Amino acid sequence: MGESAMDKAKGKAKEMAGQATGNERMKSEGKVDQAKSDARKAADKVRGKAEGARDSMRDGK
Repeated sequence: MGESAMDKAKGKAKEMAGQATGNERMKSEGKVDQAKSDARKAADKVRGKAEGARDSMRDGK
């Protein structure tokens, strides 16, 4: 399980625990953890595409 997937699962668990206990702060922290996971996943995808483009430019010389 990747780091972003673990953050997403941790965030979902926090959100559900916060919802079950009525703890708005924990619920919000869970949503933030999930958003960070999504951002990390998107950044990794962009990084991979940039590296691929760089590599194809090197091979073209």
